[in-house]
Amino acid sequence: MRIIAGDFGGRRFNPPAKNWPTRPTTDIAKEGLFNMLNTRINFSEAVMLDLFGGTGSHSYEFISRGCGDVTYVDKFSGCVAFVTKTAEDLAISSSIRIIRSDVFRFLKANTRQYTYIFAGPPYPLPELPLIPGAVFDNDTLAAGGLFVLEHDPLHDFGSHPRFSEARKYGTTIFSFFR
Repeated sequence: MRIIAGDFGGRRFNPPAKNWPTRPTTDIAKEGLFNMLNTRINFSEAVMLDLFGGTGSHSYEFISRGCGDVTYVDKFSGCVAFVTKTAEDLAISSSIRIIRSDVFRFLKANTRQYTYIFAGPPYPLPELPLIPGAVFDNDTLAAGGLFVLEHDPLHDFGSHPRFSEARKYGTTIFSFFR
């Protein structure tokens, strides 16, 4: 896996994938998403939340592009340890707050709002359809903010009242909510 652009553009990192409950976003899908985000987000002013953060790829990409306020949430201790070590290796620990927690528990307890939220849950997660509701019911997205949910073709969020569009990259779909 690699960081696409910014201060760390081209830098590769290799998470120990054996027995990990992660499904990292492919470079092609991530590059397509960030090509869109480049015109929609001021990275240096963003307050970013990375739910189901996994390897931290999305968080690193934001920090590499100038975001100094990232919150990463994942419940798997191996992922949290990997992201903590990678943040130290990249000297970005001051830009990322790493939280080991169940995402739904985090959203209920959280009182902060974010201008950009990304959720990349495991596709077979039974609660995947509940994620948009959890984000909006807990008032997690700031006014004018953007929430992007990565999912597979088995899920469709087009009827959600805050849904704005979807982009497809192979079997990866990014649903956008405002």
